[in-house]
Amino acid sequence: MDRRHFLATGAAFAAAAPAPLLGGVAHAAPRTAHPAPPRTGTARAVADTLPARAAITSVLRRVADHWIAANPGTGDNQWANATFYSGLMALYRLTGDTRYLDRTRSWAESHGYGLNGGATTRDADNQCAGQAYLDLYEVEPDDAKLTAIESCLHRMTSTDQVAKNDDWWWDDALHMAMPPFARLGALRGDAAYWTKLHALYTHTKSAEGGPGLYAPATGLWYRDKNFLPGGILSPSGRPVLWSRGNGWVAAAHVKTLKALPAGRADAAEYRDTLARLVGAVARVQRPDGFWNVNLADPDHFPGPETSGTVFFAYGTAYAVAAGLVDRATALPVAARAWNGLVATAVRSDGLLGYVQKVGDRPDSSQPVTASSTADFGVGGFLLAGAELAGLAV
Repeated sequence: MDRRHFLATGAAFAAAAPAPLLGGVAHAAPRTAHPAPPRTGTARAVADTLPARAAITSVLRRVADHWIAANPGTGDNQWANATFYSGLMALYRLTGDTRYLDRTRSWAESHGYGLNGGATTRDADNQCAGQAYLDLYEVEPDDAKLTAIESCLHRMTSTDQVAKNDDWWWDDALHMAMPPFARLGALRGDAAYWTKLHALYTHTKSAEGGPGLYAPATGLWYRDKNFLPGGILSPSGRPVLWSRGNGWVAAAHVKTLKALPAGRADAAEYRDTLARLVGAVARVQRPDGFWNVNLADPDHFPGPETSGTVFFAYGTAYAVAAGLVDRATALPVAARAWNGLVATAVRSDGLLGYVQKVGDRPDSSQPVTASSTADFGVGGFLLAGAELAGLAV
Protein backbone atom coordinates (compact mmCIF):
# COMPACT_ATOMS: atom_id res chain seq x y z
CA MET A 1 0.00 0.00 0.00
CA ASP A 2 1.31 3.44 -0.91
CA ARG A 3 0.94 5.62 2.18
CA ARG A 4 0.74 8.69 -0.03
CA HIS A 5 -2.75 7.64 -1.10
CA PHE A 6 -3.89 8.81 2.33
CA LEU A 7 -3.51 12.44 1.30
CA ALA A 8 -6.72 14.45 1.55
CA THR A 9 -7.90 16.55 -1.31
CA GLY A 10 -9.00 19.56 0.26
CA ALA A 11 17.34 22.20 19.96
CA ALA A 12 17.13 22.02 23.54
CA PHE A 13 20.42 20.15 23.10
CA ALA A 14 21.83 22.07 20.15
CA ALA A 15 24.12 25.06 20.45
CA ALA A 16 21.45 27.12 18.76
CA ALA A 17 18.34 25.69 20.35
CA PRO A 18 15.13 25.81 18.30
CA ALA A 19 12.19 27.93 19.32
CA PRO A 20 9.05 26.34 20.79
CA LEU A 21 6.91 23.99 18.76
CA LEU A 22 4.60 25.27 16.10
CA GLY A 23 1.18 26.50 16.99
CA GLY A 24 -1.47 28.87 15.76
CA VAL A 25 -4.68 28.91 13.79
CA ALA A 26 -5.55 28.75 10.12
CA HIS A 27 -5.76 32.45 9.38
CA ALA A 28 -2.42 33.19 11.02
CA ALA A 29 -0.53 29.89 11.18
CA PRO A 30 2.63 31.43 12.63
CA ARG A 31 5.71 29.25 12.50
CA THR A 32 6.96 30.19 15.96
CA ALA A 33 3.90 30.39 18.24
CA HIS A 34 3.88 28.45 21.48
CA PRO A 35 1.97 25.16 21.64
CA ALA A 36 0.02 23.79 24.54
CA PRO A 37 2.25 21.84 26.93
CA PRO A 38 2.22 18.06 26.52
CA ARG A 39 -0.69 16.38 28.29
CA THR A 40 0.26 13.92 30.97
CA GLY A 41 -3.16 12.29 31.22
CA THR A 42 -2.88 8.96 32.99
CA ALA A 43 0.57 8.27 31.55
CA ARG A 44 2.91 7.05 34.26
CA ALA A 45 6.52 8.20 34.38
CA VAL A 46 9.20 5.66 33.55
CA ALA A 47 12.84 5.36 34.57
CA ASP A 48 15.33 7.60 32.80
CA THR A 49 18.29 5.23 32.97
CA LEU A 50 19.12 2.49 30.48
CA PRO A 51 18.94 -1.15 31.45
CA ALA A 52 21.96 -3.37 30.88
CA ARG A 53 23.07 -4.11 27.32
CA ALA A 54 22.14 -7.78 27.80
CA ALA A 55 18.61 -6.84 28.83
CA ILE A 56 18.18 -4.60 25.78
CA THR A 57 19.46 -7.34 23.50
CA SER A 58 17.11 -9.89 25.03
CA VAL A 59 14.07 -7.72 24.28
CA LEU A 60 15.29 -7.08 20.73
CA ARG A 61 15.57 -10.80 20.10
CA ARG A 62 12.11 -11.43 21.52
CA VAL A 63 10.51 -8.81 19.26
CA ALA A 64 12.41 -9.88 16.14
CA ASP A 65 11.74 -13.57 16.74
CA HIS A 66 8.04 -12.93 17.25
CA TRP A 67 7.78 -11.03 13.98
CA ILE A 68 9.64 -13.73 12.06
CA ALA A 69 7.54 -16.52 13.54
CA ALA A 70 4.31 -14.66 12.82
CA ASN A 71 5.42 -13.87 9.25
CA PRO A 72 7.10 -16.99 7.84
CA GLY A 73 7.23 -15.54 4.34
CA THR A 74 10.02 -13.03 3.76
CA GLY A 75 7.64 -10.48 2.20
CA ASP A 76 7.87 -7.82 -0.51
CA ASN A 77 10.70 -5.41 -1.25
CA GLN A 78 8.76 -2.21 -0.64
CA TRP A 79 9.62 0.48 1.89
CA ALA A 80 7.81 -0.90 4.94
CA ASN A 81 9.25 -4.38 4.78
CA ALA A 82 12.65 -3.05 3.71
CA THR A 83 12.72 -0.99 6.91
CA PHE A 84 12.19 -4.18 8.88
CA TYR A 85 15.21 -5.77 7.23
CA SER A 86 17.31 -2.68 7.87
CA GLY A 87 16.52 -3.16 11.55
CA LEU A 88 17.09 -6.91 11.40
CA MET A 89 20.57 -6.33 9.99
CA ALA A 90 21.26 -3.94 12.87
CA LEU A 91 20.31 -6.76 15.22
CA TYR A 92 22.61 -9.12 13.32
CA ARG A 93 25.50 -6.69 13.71
CA LEU A 94 24.78 -6.43 17.43
CA THR A 95 24.42 -10.14 18.14
CA GLY A 96 26.24 -11.97 15.37
CA ASP A 97 23.27 -14.33 15.18
CA THR A 98 23.32 -15.70 11.63
CA ARG A 99 19.60 -16.47 11.72
CA TYR A 100 18.97 -12.77 11.15
CA LEU A 101 21.53 -12.57 8.36
CA ASP A 102 20.08 -15.69 6.70
CA ARG A 103 16.56 -14.31 6.85
CA THR A 104 17.62 -11.02 5.27
CA ARG A 105 19.63 -12.78 2.59
CA SER A 106 16.68 -15.03 1.73
CA TRP A 107 14.45 -11.98 1.40
CA ALA A 108 16.89 -10.17 -0.87
CA GLU A 109 17.50 -13.23 -3.03
CA SER A 110 13.76 -13.77 -3.43
CA HIS A 111 13.67 -10.37 -5.15
CA GLY A 112 16.92 -10.80 -7.04
CA TYR A 113 18.26 -7.79 -5.15
CA GLY A 114 15.91 -5.74 -7.27
CA LEU A 115 13.82 -2.65 -6.61
CA ASN A 116 10.08 -2.28 -6.67
CA GLY A 117 9.42 -0.32 -9.87
CA GLY A 118 12.72 -1.39 -11.41
CA ALA A 119 16.07 0.33 -11.71
CA THR A 120 14.59 3.35 -13.48
CA THR A 121 12.41 4.35 -10.53
CA ARG A 122 12.89 7.78 -8.96
CA ASP A 123 10.51 6.97 -6.11
CA ALA A 124 12.35 7.10 -2.79
CA ASP A 125 10.05 4.43 -1.37
CA ASN A 126 11.29 1.99 -3.98
CA GLN A 127 14.91 2.75 -3.16
CA CYS A 128 14.61 1.85 0.52
CA ALA A 129 15.40 -1.81 -0.15
CA GLY A 130 18.86 -0.72 -1.22
CA GLN A 131 19.74 -0.10 2.42
CA ALA A 132 19.48 -3.77 3.34
CA TYR A 133 21.20 -4.79 0.11
CA LEU A 134 24.11 -2.57 1.10
CA ASP A 135 24.09 -4.15 4.56
CA LEU A 136 24.32 -7.59 2.99
CA TYR A 137 27.08 -6.44 0.65
CA GLU A 138 29.15 -5.28 3.61
CA VAL A 139 28.95 -8.76 5.14
CA GLU A 140 29.34 -10.75 1.92
CA PRO A 141 30.65 -8.49 -0.87
CA ASP A 142 29.25 -9.24 -4.32
CA ASP A 143 28.62 -6.43 -6.78
CA ALA A 144 25.56 -8.25 -8.16
CA LYS A 145 23.79 -7.34 -4.92
CA LEU A 146 24.10 -3.67 -5.77
CA THR A 147 23.36 -3.72 -9.49
CA ALA A 148 19.80 -2.41 -9.20
CA ILE A 149 20.28 0.23 -6.50
CA GLU A 150 23.53 1.48 -8.00
CA SER A 151 22.04 1.70 -11.50
CA CYS A 152 19.02 3.53 -10.10
CA LEU A 153 20.93 6.14 -8.14
CA HIS A 154 23.55 6.57 -10.84
CA ARG A 155 20.79 7.47 -13.30
CA MET A 156 19.45 10.15 -10.98
CA THR A 157 22.96 11.44 -10.28
CA SER A 158 24.49 11.41 -13.73
CA THR A 159 22.19 10.58 -16.67
CA ASP A 160 18.44 10.98 -16.07
CA GLN A 161 17.08 14.52 -15.49
CA VAL A 162 20.14 15.38 -13.45
CA ALA A 163 18.85 18.89 -12.69
CA LYS A 164 15.56 17.54 -11.28
CA ASN A 165 15.67 17.70 -7.48
CA ASP A 166 12.01 17.77 -6.44
CA ASP A 167 11.48 14.00 -6.15
CA TRP A 168 11.41 13.98 -2.34
CA TRP A 169 8.20 15.93 -1.78
CA TRP A 170 7.33 14.23 1.54
CA ASP A 171 9.59 14.00 4.56
CA ASP A 172 9.45 10.19 4.82
CA ALA A 173 11.42 10.11 1.56
CA LEU A 174 14.52 11.30 3.38
CA HIS A 175 14.74 8.04 5.32
CA MET A 176 14.01 5.90 2.29
CA ALA A 177 16.61 7.36 -0.06
CA MET A 178 19.23 9.50 1.70
CA PRO A 179 21.14 6.53 3.17
CA PRO A 180 21.66 4.65 -0.13
CA PHE A 181 23.02 7.80 -1.79
CA ALA A 182 25.36 8.41 1.13
CA ARG A 183 26.56 4.82 1.32
CA LEU A 184 27.12 4.35 -2.40
CA GLY A 185 29.17 7.53 -2.48
CA ALA A 186 31.36 6.15 0.30
CA LEU A 187 31.61 2.67 -1.20
CA ARG A 188 32.54 3.88 -4.67
CA GLY A 189 34.54 6.90 -3.58
CA ASP A 190 32.27 9.06 -5.75
CA ALA A 191 31.27 12.39 -4.20
CA ALA A 192 28.74 12.96 -7.00
CA TYR A 193 26.29 10.82 -5.03
CA TRP A 194 26.71 13.10 -2.02
CA THR A 195 26.26 16.21 -4.11
CA LYS A 196 23.04 14.87 -5.62
CA LEU A 197 21.84 13.77 -2.20
CA HIS A 198 22.31 17.26 -0.83
CA ALA A 199 20.54 18.87 -3.78
CA LEU A 200 17.50 16.63 -3.30
CA TYR A 201 17.58 17.19 0.45
CA THR A 202 17.86 20.96 0.07
CA HIS A 203 14.76 21.09 -2.11
CA THR A 204 12.76 19.11 0.45
CA LYS A 205 14.06 21.14 3.35
CA SER A 206 14.01 24.65 1.93
CA ALA A 207 11.91 24.79 -1.24
CA GLU A 208 9.19 22.13 -1.35
CA GLY A 209 5.77 23.78 -1.25
CA GLY A 210 7.42 27.23 -1.20
CA PRO A 211 9.23 27.52 2.13
CA GLY A 212 10.27 23.88 2.35
CA LEU A 213 9.10 21.26 4.83
CA TYR A 214 11.59 22.24 7.53
CA ALA A 215 10.66 24.91 10.07
CA PRO A 216 14.05 26.33 11.11
CA ALA A 217 12.55 28.29 14.01
CA THR A 218 11.47 25.04 15.66
CA GLY A 219 13.73 22.33 14.30
CA LEU A 220 10.75 20.24 13.21
CA TRP A 221 9.39 19.14 9.83
CA TYR A 222 5.98 19.14 8.14
CA ARG A 223 5.11 15.85 6.49
CA ASP A 224 4.38 17.47 3.10
CA LYS A 225 3.15 20.77 1.68
CA ASN A 226 -0.47 20.02 2.59
CA PHE A 227 0.44 20.65 6.24
CA LEU A 228 2.42 23.87 5.80
CA PRO A 229 1.04 27.03 7.47
CA GLY A 230 -2.31 27.82 5.88
CA GLY A 231 -2.92 24.13 5.21
CA ILE A 232 -4.32 21.20 7.18
CA LEU A 233 -4.74 21.76 10.92
CA SER A 234 -5.80 19.55 13.80
CA PRO A 235 -9.48 19.61 14.90
CA SER A 236 -8.56 22.16 17.56
CA GLY A 237 -6.89 24.44 15.03
CA ARG A 238 -3.29 23.62 15.82
CA PRO A 239 -0.59 22.64 13.30
CA VAL A 240 -0.11 19.02 12.31
CA LEU A 241 3.44 17.93 12.99
CA TRP A 242 3.25 14.20 12.53
CA SER A 243 5.40 12.24 14.93
CA ARG A 244 6.43 9.45 12.56
CA GLY A 245 7.17 11.91 9.78
CA ASN A 246 9.67 13.64 12.04
CA GLY A 247 10.89 10.22 13.13
CA TRP A 248 11.66 9.27 9.54
CA VAL A 249 13.67 12.47 9.25
CA ALA A 250 15.66 11.64 12.39
CA ALA A 251 16.45 8.14 11.13
CA ALA A 252 17.47 9.53 7.72
CA HIS A 253 20.03 11.81 9.32
CA VAL A 254 21.44 9.05 11.52
CA LYS A 255 21.98 6.63 8.66
CA THR A 256 23.39 9.31 6.39
CA LEU A 257 25.83 10.61 8.98
CA LYS A 258 27.09 7.09 9.63
CA ALA A 259 28.18 6.93 5.98
CA LEU A 260 29.45 10.43 5.19
CA PRO A 261 32.97 11.73 5.88
CA ALA A 262 32.74 13.93 8.95
CA GLY A 263 34.59 16.79 7.30
CA ARG A 264 32.08 17.47 4.55
CA ALA A 265 30.18 20.75 4.83
CA ASP A 266 26.86 19.03 4.21
CA ALA A 267 27.62 16.58 7.03
CA ALA A 268 27.88 19.56 9.38
CA GLU A 269 24.43 20.68 8.26
CA TYR A 270 23.02 17.20 8.81
CA ARG A 271 24.55 17.06 12.29
CA ASP A 272 23.07 20.42 13.27
CA THR A 273 19.66 19.54 11.86
CA LEU A 274 19.54 16.25 13.76
CA ALA A 275 20.65 17.89 17.01
CA ARG A 276 17.94 20.53 16.68
CA LEU A 277 15.30 17.90 15.92
CA VAL A 278 16.06 15.69 18.90
CA GLY A 279 16.21 18.77 21.09
CA ALA A 280 12.81 19.90 19.89
CA VAL A 281 11.07 16.57 20.43
CA ALA A 282 12.59 16.14 23.88
CA ARG A 283 10.44 19.00 25.14
CA VAL A 284 7.19 17.23 24.25
CA GLN A 285 8.04 13.70 25.33
CA ARG A 286 5.28 12.14 27.41
CA PRO A 287 6.04 11.03 30.99
CA ASP A 288 5.59 7.42 29.85
CA GLY A 289 8.44 7.83 27.37
CA PHE A 290 6.32 7.97 24.21
CA TRP A 291 5.40 10.80 21.87
CA ASN A 292 1.87 11.62 20.74
CA VAL A 293 1.08 11.29 17.03
CA ASN A 294 0.85 15.10 16.67
CA LEU A 295 3.81 16.84 18.24
CA ALA A 296 1.99 20.19 18.19
CA ASP A 297 -1.37 19.07 19.61
CA PRO A 298 -1.45 16.58 22.50
CA ASP A 299 -5.26 16.33 22.18
CA HIS A 300 -5.09 15.10 18.56
CA PHE A 301 -5.45 11.31 18.97
CA PRO A 302 -3.54 11.32 22.27
CA GLY A 303 -1.89 8.22 23.62
CA PRO A 304 1.26 6.15 23.23
CA GLU A 305 2.49 5.61 19.67
CA THR A 306 5.43 3.38 18.91
CA SER A 307 6.71 4.19 15.42
CA GLY A 308 7.52 7.84 16.04
CA THR A 309 8.91 6.96 19.45
CA VAL A 310 11.36 4.33 18.17
CA PHE A 311 12.81 6.68 15.58
CA PHE A 312 13.20 9.49 18.11
CA ALA A 313 14.96 7.04 20.44
CA TYR A 314 17.21 6.01 17.54
CA GLY A 315 18.02 9.59 16.61
CA THR A 316 18.65 10.67 20.18
CA ALA A 317 20.82 7.65 20.96
CA TYR A 318 22.98 8.31 17.91
CA ALA A 319 23.22 12.01 18.72
CA VAL A 320 24.48 11.11 22.20
CA ALA A 321 26.98 8.57 20.90
CA ALA A 322 28.28 10.98 18.26
CA GLY A 323 28.66 13.84 20.72
CA LEU A 324 26.10 16.03 18.96
CA VAL A 325 24.14 16.70 22.14
CA ASP A 326 24.80 16.82 25.87
CA ARG A 327 24.85 13.25 27.14
CA ALA A 328 23.61 14.05 30.64
CA THR A 329 20.56 15.83 29.25
CA ALA A 330 19.75 13.71 26.22
CA LEU A 331 20.46 10.15 27.31
CA PRO A 332 17.56 10.17 29.82
CA VAL A 333 15.21 11.08 26.94
CA ALA A 334 16.29 8.02 24.98
CA ALA A 335 16.20 5.86 28.09
CA ARG A 336 12.65 6.94 28.93
CA ALA A 337 11.61 6.11 25.38
CA TRP A 338 13.13 2.64 25.58
CA ASN A 339 11.76 1.89 29.04
CA GLY A 340 8.32 3.09 28.01
CA LEU A 341 8.33 0.94 24.90
CA VAL A 342 9.35 -2.15 26.84
CA ALA A 343 6.81 -1.51 29.60
CA THR A 344 3.86 -0.65 27.37
CA ALA A 345 4.35 -1.70 23.76
CA VAL A 346 6.25 -5.00 24.00
CA ARG A 347 3.96 -7.87 24.84
CA SER A 348 5.29 -10.86 26.79
CA ASP A 349 5.36 -12.96 23.60
CA GLY A 350 7.29 -10.28 21.73
CA LEU A 351 4.52 -8.58 19.76
CA LEU A 352 5.30 -4.88 19.38
CA GLY A 353 2.10 -2.91 19.77
CA TYR A 354 0.87 0.68 19.54
CA VAL A 355 2.35 1.05 16.05
CA GLN A 356 0.38 3.48 13.90
CA LYS A 357 0.10 1.62 10.63
CA VAL A 358 0.51 3.02 7.12
CA GLY A 359 -0.55 6.64 6.75
CA ASP A 360 0.55 10.22 6.40
CA ARG A 361 -0.90 12.05 9.42
CA PRO A 362 -2.15 11.56 13.00
CA ASP A 363 -5.59 10.50 11.75
CA SER A 364 -4.27 7.61 9.66
CA SER A 365 -4.90 4.01 10.72
CA GLN A 366 -6.67 4.97 13.92
CA PRO A 367 -7.30 3.67 16.49
CA VAL A 368 -3.79 2.72 17.54
CA THR A 369 -4.05 -0.10 20.08
CA ALA A 370 -1.92 -2.56 22.02
CA SER A 371 -2.23 -5.03 19.14
CA SER A 372 -1.45 -2.55 16.34
CA THR A 373 1.84 -3.63 14.78
CA ALA A 374 3.71 -3.32 11.51
CA ASP A 375 6.96 -4.41 9.87
CA PHE A 376 8.45 -0.92 9.72
CA GLY A 377 7.66 -0.38 13.39
CA VAL A 378 9.53 -3.54 14.32
CA GLY A 379 12.43 -2.46 12.12
CA GLY A 380 12.57 0.92 13.82
CA PHE A 381 12.49 -0.75 17.23
CA LEU A 382 15.45 -2.95 16.28
CA LEU A 383 17.40 0.06 14.99
CA ALA A 384 16.72 2.01 18.18
CA GLY A 385 17.57 -0.85 20.50
CA ALA A 386 20.79 -1.70 18.68
CA GLU A 387 21.87 1.94 18.91
CA LEU A 388 20.95 2.14 22.59
CA ALA A 389 22.78 -1.10 23.35
CA GLY A 390 25.94 0.66 22.29
CA LEU A 391 25.38 3.20 25.08
CA ALA A 392 24.56 0.61 27.73
CA VAL A 393 26.94 -1.45 29.85
